[in-house]
Amino acid sequence: MTQTVIFDPLLPVAVLWALTALAAVLLGFGIWRRLAGWALRALAAGFLLVALAGPSLQEEDRKTLSDIVILVVDQSASQALAGRPEQIEAAVEGVKAKVAALENTELRVVTLRDGADNAGTLAMAAVADALAQEPRARVAGVILLSDGQVHDLGVAPGLPAPMSVLLTGKQADWDRRLVIKSAPAFAILGEKAVLTLRIDDQGAAPGAASVDLTVALDAEAPVTFTVPVGQDMDLPIEVPHAGMNVLQVSVAPQEGELTDRNNMAVVQINGVRDRLRVLLVSGEPHAGERVWRNLLKSDPSVDLVHFTILRPPEKQDGIPVSELSLIAFPTKELFIDKIKDFDLIIFDRYRMRGILPLSYIDNVVQYVKNGGTVLVAAGPEFGEVDSLWRSPLAEILPVEPTSQIISEGFRPVVTELGKRHPVTEGLTEAAPEAGWGRWFRLMEVTTRSGQVVMSGPGDRPLLVLDRVGEGRIAVLASDQIWLWGRGYEGGGPQLELLRRLAHWMLKEPDLEEENLTATAVGQAVTFTRRTILDTPPGPLQSTGPDGAVVPLELPQVGPGRFVAEWQAPSLGLYRLKQGELERVVAVGPSAPKEFEEAIASGAGLTPLVAASNGGIVRLEAGMPDIRQVREGRPAAGRGWIGIVPRGAYETGDIQVTEFLPAWLWLMLAALSAVAAWAVEGRRRA
Repeated sequence: MTQTVIFDPLLPVAVLWALTALAAVLLGFGIWRRLAGWALRALAAGFLLVALAGPSLQEEDRKTLSDIVILVVDQSASQALAGRPEQIEAAVEGVKAKVAALENTELRVVTLRDGADNAGTLAMAAVADALAQEPRARVAGVILLSDGQVHDLGVAPGLPAPMSVLLTGKQADWDRRLVIKSAPAFAILGEKAVLTLRIDDQGAAPGAASVDLTVALDAEAPVTFTVPVGQDMDLPIEVPHAGMNVLQVSVAPQEGELTDRNNMAVVQINGVRDRLRVLLVSGEPHAGERVWRNLLKSDPSVDLVHFTILRPPEKQDGIPVSELSLIAFPTKELFIDKIKDFDLIIFDRYRMRGILPLSYIDNVVQYVKNGGTVLVAAGPEFGEVDSLWRSPLAEILPVEPTSQIISEGFRPVVTELGKRHPVTEGLTEAAPEAGWGRWFRLMEVTTRSGQVVMSGPGDRPLLVLDRVGEGRIAVLASDQIWLWGRGYEGGGPQLELLRRLAHWMLKEPDLEEENLTATAVGQAVTFTRRTILDTPPGPLQSTGPDGAVVPLELPQVGPGRFVAEWQAPSLGLYRLKQGELERVVAVGPSAPKEFEEAIASGAGLTPLVAASNGGIVRLEAGMPDIRQVREGRPAAGRGWIGIVPRGAYETGDIQVTEFLPAWLWLMLAALSAVAAWAVEGRRRA
């Protein structure tokens, strides 16, 4: 039972204080005038003021509550490094034993794991959540068992009691880490991008001046060279292809370092073309010429150079070719000096009429063999005497004309091979029930090499694709694709077909016939295999960051298309191999946030701990004692940490009793006043 005096003033407190001040002034005046009854008058005023204050005696039936100590145990990935699990286990048992030895104190243990989506150690959020679960008036202290590498220091938990840190790790720990300071998200093909990196030795490092750095791009052979430690370095990179390029940079692990999880970095750089340079040479005006021009001019990333020979082939007036144009056709500049600058050359119904010498056409052949691309859109001229077939270009053409022209309506058909080829795969799915619109002219050709992906009447080749050396060539054996663009009989996928054809010729990875891709969202990886072979590919071999090899079967989901979804067992870089195809895919960051800083340090927590009067103690020096300290006093010292007893209680019953009834206070004041008057009257007599 606890007794306390409480007040319930009959007047506002301000008025009560004003009356007290007035009484004090009057009392001072009485003393100054040497009035005989000043003491009795003061007593009367006191009785009145106390009566107005409304004093009462409160008796409470209290139940004392225990103090609570919150222990947050950091069990994130970095806490699994050398020696730390044993330190954590011993520290938890030590805290339990020492708190149990304290009177009227209990322990709450909260375990902290890695944050979702590579958020790292969210210790402050864990402390805030633990405090929210307990009455703050009972929390006597917070103990954080961690390596000090906390990634949410911006969160203010609002500590009601001292927080102390038990720091894992050892003073002799050291670690070498690779840091990517800046990396481009994309790079322009043919131009160098710059990656800035740094290698740092942290902790009690041996002090190496230089180390070996290994760089590998996609599945290519790695290259190793020596670089200095502790300096920012610029690494120039030229991506080899469009699309995603995976760059791996690593430093060999050293004996004695804390972890090698931060010795490697993976940077994904998207290769893009700055400007696509296309040379379009039209042999004569015709209805389909504008199709090519509109298609290429509609793309702002295309730089188009277009020349059209306006002289009809049947016109023979003896005028030299060199005098037919107001602006000279810069054949030498285009086909000798700058031919390598073009990404694609299109011959649209072109015939050999003396404008391009045979030596220039031979340059085109060499251009293709060295990696260039040529598209031949053939018309009736392809089977005539001045056809491109009669030029050096015949060496690389995949078809041979028969000089026959099929002039009948037909609907282009995707061949069985075409259903698997990325240029024409899935085109028929959007076709109307009656099929695409008809074409009315086909140049009959026989295939010499390459892949027939579309055919015309009688299964005659319509679109043939081929690889020559490092380059590619395609032949479209009709000049009437423009009918699809005009919507004749419902039209057809003109833009999509020509777009895919151009991208295949430009070696876009997504349009490769034999292609293996992998995309990762979190730890879920989707593998996609495309092939034009009749036989399905074998199992996919996945080599994880720990060296474990996992065979994966990819079920077929469409013609030449195999897809599988897989849950990666851990974060890191996975190497994929299926036949001759090799790829790499990064699942999550190559160096998780937990391992960016592996050396145990309390520097980041020092301001927060100091503000709460707590301390940071290394477990390497031994388990500290836990003491009770008064509120506001330092709660840490050499070999000990402190908690503040809160003295919290729960009230079961309250009884309030008046000291004296109001009439009695009034009577006491009146008697004191009468006595004062009597004394003063006797003094005057």
